[in-house]
Amino acid sequence: MRIALAQVNCRVGDVAGNADRLLAAAAEAQAAGADLLLTPELALSGYPPEDLLLRSDFLQDCDAAMQRLAAAAPLPMLVGHPRRVQEQLYNSAGLLRGGRAEAFYHKHCLPNYAVFDEVRYFTPGAQSLVFTCAGIRCGVAICEDVWCGPGVAQAAQAQGAELLLVLNASPYHLNKQRVREDEVGALAARCHLPIVYVNLVGGQDELVFDGQSFAADRNGLLALRAARCAEALVLLDVDRDDAGIRLQADRPLQPVPDESAEVYDVLRLGVHDYVEKNGFPGAVLGLSGGVDSALTLAVAVDALGAERVHALIMPSRYTAEMSIADAVAEARSLGVRTDIVSIEGLFHSYLETLAPLFAGRAADTTEENLQARIRAALLMAYSNKFGHLLLTTGNKSEIAVGYATLYGDMAGGFAVIKDCPKTLVYRLARYRNSLGPVIPERVLTRPPSAELAPDQRDQDSLPPYEVLDAIIAAYVEEDHSAVDLIAAGFPAETVMRVLRLIDRAEYKRRQAAPGVRISARAFGKDRRYPITNGYHSWEAVLSARGVVL
Repeated sequence: MRIALAQVNCRVGDVAGNADRLLAAAAEAQAAGADLLLTPELALSGYPPEDLLLRSDFLQDCDAAMQRLAAAAPLPMLVGHPRRVQEQLYNSAGLLRGGRAEAFYHKHCLPNYAVFDEVRYFTPGAQSLVFTCAGIRCGVAICEDVWCGPGVAQAAQAQGAELLLVLNASPYHLNKQRVREDEVGALAARCHLPIVYVNLVGGQDELVFDGQSFAADRNGLLALRAARCAEALVLLDVDRDDAGIRLQADRPLQPVPDESAEVYDVLRLGVHDYVEKNGFPGAVLGLSGGVDSALTLAVAVDALGAERVHALIMPSRYTAEMSIADAVAEARSLGVRTDIVSIEGLFHSYLETLAPLFAGRAADTTEENLQARIRAALLMAYSNKFGHLLLTTGNKSEIAVGYATLYGDMAGGFAVIKDCPKTLVYRLARYRNSLGPVIPERVLTRPPSAELAPDQRDQDSLPPYEVLDAIIAAYVEEDHSAVDLIAAGFPAETVMRVLRLIDRAEYKRRQAAPGVRISARAFGKDRRYPITNGYHSWEAVLSARGVVL
């Protein structure tokens, strides 16, 4: 038996287009001698379709597309799709062969954590699906079914399955592929049941599906790993010997990537698909000469091509000459067209206009934020005039503690490095330079600064980024309390200061642009904290120390 794994890039809501993509993959699979085409979870609707699933017309279109697929399929196909049965909606896999939908499997385990919200839409299934193809007995599962214990696999095995086929829409986060392979490999070894795991690929809003489809043999050893962040049709031959089922891929295992290379590819794919799938002609961003905007520019160019990216360099009285020079050098090295637009005249006009209102008050962050908001207005004007998507350049460290200006540098349509802490930004910048130097070395070595005030440095307002990022990871991604962090050895005053900043910046984050999810706990769908919130773990620590806010 030859299985073709269709690692396809589907677009949520584009039911007709997704059906065409699956038929194209089916034609290629047939030409390669495949007996069965395996597609990702909800490939027909795209994943996650969210509240499109509440629309009857959308579900009707999915049903009609399944009928079209069944009639046109050149070989048996296992297709992920939403299926309504009377008043119940299921996350389903439909077996299409002989010109009809022969059988259906409904996902048993519905994830309702992190970015997943399937309990809102779907009813859990309860029945196994086992069918014979080219003499091999195949069981079916969908994504979470192989994460919630051995029950689904064992039930299929009890009905004669010799091989488990798993349809997945598993979004990326750091180290996710290792976790997938370990989990599925352990299940395969426990049940002595080979498992074929096909994964979706492509960007969908803040999620990126990284592909890396794979297969584990009956001992849990990897027989196949497909490409990351790219479409692929991978062939897997399945044979039977005295010991059971053997798997043989049509290509060598794709190597396990370096973390920085993997994250960079995910960022690139996320930007590319957000721009392409939403129909933007290109992207624009503000280029400051700092590492964040330099990395964002490089990702945008690698995703879209230099001819579709435009950068504005917008100096003020506080902008160092080296910053302008470095921004120009970055753009030149990548072949990006830039315009230098000084904001000094606008800034002076704002200060002059506001002088009567601010009389007797010293300059503070108000004047700093004015500069960021002037730049945002210029960038948004360019975006409006030319239709380009405005990419914001803030990182997770800044967004976590509110070291960003609402309606200023936070303004835009897509936040490329929103989930990348500053320490990761530097690693990614050095990785990109290893492919060909595009970011000047002094950008990576000089102290970072917003350049909104004389001699300003980030570390004048924030702890060292190594400390800050470790606290953010522990508090935001792992839900540790102030007491936990202090016990772990972080200075108490630093912990309380950082946690207070994080909690108070929730209103800013709620208004931030979507951005690529990199961590297992990103701001947005992953972490849903109330803006008006009376619970703060750092308050108890302050109270115990006799400190009154």
